[in-house]
Amino acid sequence: MGELAAKQSLLLLLFFFLFLHFAFSEIFFEERFEDGWKSRWVLSDWKRSEGKAGTFKYTAGKWAVDPDDKGIQTYNDAKHYAISAKIPEFINKNRTLVVQYSIKFEQDIECGGGYIKLLSGYVNQKKFGGDTPYSLMFGPDICGSQTKKLHLILSYQGQNYPIKKDLQCETDKLTHFYTFILRPDASYSVLVDNRERETGSMYTDWDILPPQKIKDLKAIKPADWDDREFIDDPNDVKPEGYDSIPAEIPDPKAKEPDDWDDEEDGIWKRPKIPNPAYKGPWKRKKIKNPNYKGKWKTPWIDNPEFEDDLDLYVLKPIKYVGIEVWQVKAGSVFDNILICDDPLYARQVVDDIWAKNREAEKEAFEEAEKERRAREEEESKRAREEGEKRRKERDHRYGDKRHRRRHDPHDYLDDYHDEL
Repeated sequence: MGELAAKQSLLLLLFFFLFLHFAFSEIFFEERFEDGWKSRWVLSDWKRSEGKAGTFKYTAGKWAVDPDDKGIQTYNDAKHYAISAKIPEFINKNRTLVVQYSIKFEQDIECGGGYIKLLSGYVNQKKFGGDTPYSLMFGPDICGSQTKKLHLILSYQGQNYPIKKDLQCETDKLTHFYTFILRPDASYSVLVDNRERETGSMYTDWDILPPQKIKDLKAIKPADWDDREFIDDPNDVKPEGYDSIPAEIPDPKAKEPDDWDDEEDGIWKRPKIPNPAYKGPWKRKKIKNPNYKGKWKTPWIDNPEFEDDLDLYVLKPIKYVGIEVWQVKAGSVFDNILICDDPLYARQVVDDIWAKNREAEKEAFEEAEKERRAREEEESKRAREEGEKRRKERDHRYGDKRHRRRHDPHDYLDDYHDEL
C-alpha cells in the first residue's frame, strides 16, 4: 500500500511540474482550422487578375481518420495559392521559437511547394504573394524525382539566407509534421514527425555572418615537424648472403627435347623461372616513429572580419503567418499550424494527432489505393470490351464486302477455253 501511495505521489508531482511548465510557455498562434477559421484567414487576390490564382477547400481530404478534423487544401491545378492570417505581434528575443505544421500531399504533385512563411511589418493580405518579404520560410518543395527539398530560409537585415545543408522532405501521400526550433544561442533543430532530422547553428549552417575561424594561410609547417608515421628500423640487419640470391634459376623440371641437336641448335640450357627464394631488394622493416606528430594541418585562427551579433537569431517582430505556393497539381492539405516558444508542447501536439492516427491513416490510404487500382482495372477491362465490340461490329458490317471476290475482266478466257 505504501509503494502505491509513493507512485501516486510521484505522478502528481510530475503532473504538477508539467502544469507549471506549460503555464509559463506561450502560444503565439495555433490553428487547427476549426469553426471560425475563415474570420482569421484572408485569401489573397495575387495573380487572380491574370487567371493564375488558385483557392483553398475546407476539407479533411481523402483517407482521413477523422472526417471532421479538417484543414485547407490547395484547389485548381497549375495555380498560385496565397492565404495569410494576422497574429498577435511577438519577437523571439531571449526565447525559443517553435514553428510547426502538418501537410498531406494527396496529389501526384509533380512540381510544387508546401511551405509556410512568417511575415513581419505591415502586409496587405489581399495582395500577399511571392514578392512579399518574409522573415522565415520553412517546408517541403517537390519537383519530379530529383527535387525533394526541405526549405529553411531566414531573413537577416533584409536579405534572405537559405540553409547550406541539403535537407530532404517526405514525398508520400500521408500526413507529416514539420517542426523548426530556433534557440537564443542560435542553435536550431529540424524535426519531421517528432524525429530530429537536422541540428546545428546559425553561425555555421547559414552564410549570414563571416566564419568565426579561418585557416592561417601564412602558416608554414615547422622544419622539425616529423609527419612520418613509420620509419625504417635502424636495428634491422640484412641477412648474410641475401644479395647473392638470384632472381631467376634454371627450371629443374625442364628436359632437353628428344630432337635437340647440339650441332645445329647449340648447347641446350634449362629455361629460367622465378626463384621462390628471391625476396627482391632488401629493405629495412618499418616501425612506429617515436617522433611522429601527426599530419601537419594549417591552423585555424580568429577571423579578423568576423563581428559577432548576439541577436543573430532574433527575427523581425512577427505579425503574420502565410501560405504562398505554386503547384502543378493541387491537393495539399495544410493543418495544425503552431507558433510557440515550447518544444515540449509542440512535441505533445504531434503525439496527440500524428502518432495516434498514423497507422489508421496508412490503412485507410492503402484501402483507398486498393479501390483505385480495382477501379482502374475495371475501367481498362470495360474499355477493352468496348473496343472488341466495336471491332466485331465493323467486321460484321463490312465483312461481306471485304471477302467478296473481285470481278476479273479476264474470266471470259475460261469460257473461251471450255468451248475449244
